[in-house]
Amino acid sequence: MSDTGKSVYRLPEGSKEMKDLLGGKGAGLAEMSRLGLPVPPGFIITTEACRTYMRTGELPEGLMQEVAVHLRWLEGETGKCLGDPENPLLVSVRSGAAVSMPGMMDTVLNLGLNDATVEGLAERTGDARFAYDCYRRFVQMFGEIVLKVRAHSFEEALDDLKRERGVEQDQELSAEDLKGLVRAFKGIVEEATGRPFPQDPEEQLERAVKAVFDSWDNERARAYRREFGIPDDLGTAVTVQAMVFGNMGETSATGVAFTRNPATGEQGIFGEFLLNAQGEDVVAGIRTPKPLAEMEEVLPRAYGELLRVMQALEREYKDMQDIEFTVERDRLYMLQTRSGKRTARAALKIAREMAEEGLISRDEALLRIDPKGLNQLLHPHIDPEARLEVLARGLPASPGAAVGRIVLDADEAERLGEVGEAVILIRRETNPDDVHGMIRARGVLTALGGMTSHAAVVARGLGKPAVTGCKELEVDPGAGEIRLAGRTFRAGETITIEGSTGRVIAGEVPLVEAETNEDFEQILRWADEVRTLGVRANADTPEDARKAREFGAEGIGLCRTEHMFMDEGRLEVMREVILAEDEAALDAALARLEPLQRGDFEEIFAAMDGLPVTVRLLDPPLHEFLPGSEKLKQSIAGLEAGGGSPEDISGLRRQLKAVESLEERNPMLGLRGVRLGIVRPEIYRMQVRAIAAAVKSLGERGRNPVVEIMIPLVGFPAELKETRRQAGAVLEEVLGEENSVKIGTMIELPRACAVADEIAQEADFFSFGTNDLTQTVCGLSRDDAEGKFLPEYLHRGIFENNPFETLDRRGVGRLVAMACELGRGAKPSLKLGICGEHGGDPESIRFFQGVGLDYVSCSPYRVPVARLAAARAALTERRDGGERMYDGGA
Repeated sequence: MSDTGKSVYRLPEGSKEMKDLLGGKGAGLAEMSRLGLPVPPGFIITTEACRTYMRTGELPEGLMQEVAVHLRWLEGETGKCLGDPENPLLVSVRSGAAVSMPGMMDTVLNLGLNDATVEGLAERTGDARFAYDCYRRFVQMFGEIVLKVRAHSFEEALDDLKRERGVEQDQELSAEDLKGLVRAFKGIVEEATGRPFPQDPEEQLERAVKAVFDSWDNERARAYRREFGIPDDLGTAVTVQAMVFGNMGETSATGVAFTRNPATGEQGIFGEFLLNAQGEDVVAGIRTPKPLAEMEEVLPRAYGELLRVMQALEREYKDMQDIEFTVERDRLYMLQTRSGKRTARAALKIAREMAEEGLISRDEALLRIDPKGLNQLLHPHIDPEARLEVLARGLPASPGAAVGRIVLDADEAERLGEVGEAVILIRRETNPDDVHGMIRARGVLTALGGMTSHAAVVARGLGKPAVTGCKELEVDPGAGEIRLAGRTFRAGETITIEGSTGRVIAGEVPLVEAETNEDFEQILRWADEVRTLGVRANADTPEDARKAREFGAEGIGLCRTEHMFMDEGRLEVMREVILAEDEAALDAALARLEPLQRGDFEEIFAAMDGLPVTVRLLDPPLHEFLPGSEKLKQSIAGLEAGGGSPEDISGLRRQLKAVESLEERNPMLGLRGVRLGIVRPEIYRMQVRAIAAAVKSLGERGRNPVVEIMIPLVGFPAELKETRRQAGAVLEEVLGEENSVKIGTMIELPRACAVADEIAQEADFFSFGTNDLTQTVCGLSRDDAEGKFLPEYLHRGIFENNPFETLDRRGVGRLVAMACELGRGAKPSLKLGICGEHGGDPESIRFFQGVGLDYVSCSPYRVPVARLAAARAALTERRDGGERMYDGGA
C-alpha cells in the first residue's frame, strides 16, 4: 500500500514525482493540475491496486467504496452526477503505467451513458447528434474492451450504414442515423454476450476499471514489455476524469502535440489535430488528421494557449513532451503530458541542445540517451514508416538491415557480389568454407545457430547484418528454394533481413543508411570525459582495427587468431598443418602459415599504433577447420560412384580419418585453447614467433606496437605457467631482453575464477571471456539453448534476460567478482578486462563498472554504444555512492 494507505488520489493530491504509484499519465495530469493548467478534474486508482488485482484476481477490498467517495467529489467539482438523466456526468477511464507504453493498454471514453442519460445529454447540449455520437462510441468501446465483442462486428455495421446513406465520413451521419446505429450496436452486444448492454453507470465503471487492469497483461502489452525490458510486475494505474468533448462541432477538436520533432529533434511545432472528433479518432487513424500548424487558422485562441502550455511543460519537465489535448467549444483542455518517444537521432539532438541551453546538465544529457539506440545510427536500418510483411523471426545476431536476392551457395554469393549484385546468403548453417560468400553478401540468414555461431561471429566481424537460428526457415539448396511461414521463395527472389531485431521480411523494404553527425560526436566526447572504464574493440583484421579506432576504441581487447585462417587459401594451409603426417610436412606447412600471420599482425599493430592489442592464441578445436565427417563421406561416395581418381579418393580418406580422430563429443570442453597449445605446441610457437616478428619489424620502423598475448581456456595455474614458459622463450629469442609483450589469460571457466589468486601469479592480466563462462557456469550450450528452449524461457519469465546478451549477475557475475577480488588480492597491479559479447551490453557494463574492471571490449560497431554506456555507468555509480553491482542485484 502507499504510505497513506490510500488506493485512490484526487489529481490535485499528486505530482510528477509520484509516477511509480500514479502511473505516468496520472502523475502528468496531477502535475499539470498543480501548475494550474487546464485539466479536467479527476482521480487516480494506484498501481498498487492493480498489483493486488493481478495477484488475487479480485479488486482490493474497499476499493470501489473509495472510488465512490472520490466520485462524489468529482460530481461536486463538475456540478454533474453520474447516471443523472437530466445532468449526466460522463467520465473517461484510462490506463497509465509508470513506464510509457503507448497504445499497449486500453481506454474507455464516454462512460456513464445509457438510454436515459443520452437523452439528458442531448437536451442539455442542444445537440442530439453529438449525444448519440458519444453513445455509439461508448457502446463500441465498452463492447470491445470490457465485453470482448469482436471489433469488426461494429465496424461492419458502421460501414454498412455509411454505404446505405451514401456518405464517406462518420460526421456526415445524422442524429437519427446515429440513434439507429446505437440500436444496432446494442444488438451486436446482446447477440455476442447473451445479455443486454449494461445500463447502470456504477456497474459500467467497476467493469471498466477491471478491464483496464486486465489490459496490463494483454498480449501486445506483454510483447512490448519483453521488447523494451519493462518488468511485468509494475502494473498500471487507472485515471478517471470528467469527459471533455472534441466532437461538439467545428469549434471543437482533439489532437496530439510534441514540443520538439520526435523524428529529428528539431525545435518547432510538431503534431496533428482533428476538428469535431474524439481522441481515439487520431490514435486509431480512423480519419486523416491535419498538421498542428493549421489549427492557428481555425482555432486561434485555443492554439495560442496550447503553445504557451507546451513551453511551460517543457520548462517544467526539462524534456521533450508528448501531449494530448482536447478543445471543447474553443476551450483548451490538457489530457496528457509525458516524455515523448524519439528516434536515436532526435535523442542525441534534444539532449545536446537542452544541455547547451542550460535546461539540463551534461551528465543528465548522457543519462537521457539509451546507448542501444545508437545502433540505429551505426548501421543501415529499416525505414520506420515502411509497411512490412514479417515472415519470421530469428536471433538478432549482427545489427543492421540488408536487402538482396536470395542466394543459397557461397560461391554464387561471391560471384554475384563481385559484380555488384545485392545478395543475401541463406544457409542451414555456415562454416569456414562459406566465408568468401559471406564477405560479398549484404547479409546472412541461417536456420540453425545462435548468437555465437559461425555465421554470427563472422558477420559481426565483417560489420554485416545477420539473422541466425530462424526456426521457421527451411533451406533446400537442391531445389534452389527456401520456405518461410508456409511460403516458398526461389533463389533470386528478393528478401530483407534485419539483424538488429531478427526479423525476416518479404520483398524489398526501404532502408535508412547509417549516419553519424555532430550531435553524435559531441555526446560521445562528453561521455569520454565522464567514463572511467576503458573501451576496446574485438578486431581480427586490419579493417576491423581501423574501424574500431575510427569509432573511438582505445585498443583491441580481443584479436581472435583463428579468424585469420578463414579465407579459402589460408584454410587450405591450416588443413595441411592439421593433417601433416610427419615433422617435415608440419614444418613446411607452418613455414607457409607464419608469414601470413606475421603480415596480419603487422597491419593490425600498425593500425592501433600506440594502443594495446590483445592477441588470443588459437582457441577452437582443430576439427573446426576441417570439413565435417558426414560431408567427407558423401564426397568419397560421390567420387567412388562417379569414377573419381584414386589419388583424390585416398586424400579424402586421409582427411576423414583425421577428422574422426579429432571430432569430440563435447568440443567446447575438449582439446582446445591452452590444452591444444600444450599438446600441439608447434602451433602456439608459430603464432608467438609471428607476433614477436611483427613487433620487432614495426619497432625498427619507428612505430610503437603495444602487444599482449592471451592464453585461452586456462583452468589450472600449471597450464598457464607451462604455456607462458614456452611463449616467453620464443619472445626472448626474437626480441631479446627488450621484450615488452605482456602475457595473460582469458578467464572463461568456473575453476579459473575459484583459483584466480593462483593463476594471477602467472598472469599480467585477466580478460573475462563471458560467453564461454556463461555456458560453463549455467550449463547451457548457447547454440542449442537459443535455438530450442531459450525463447520459451524468456517468454514465460523463467529468465528475465537472455544470459548471453546481458550478464547473469547472480551466477556468472558472482564468479567474475570473486575472480577480480582474488586476482587483485594476489597481484594488485593485475589488469582486468572483459572481451565477451557482454562488453557491448549497457546493463552488463554497469556491472563491470561496479566490480572495478579496467576496460570492456566489444565489436567495433558497438564501441560508441560502450563509450556512452560506460559514462552512464560511472554517473550511476557516483549517484548511488559507489554501490557494488554484483551483490545479488538484478
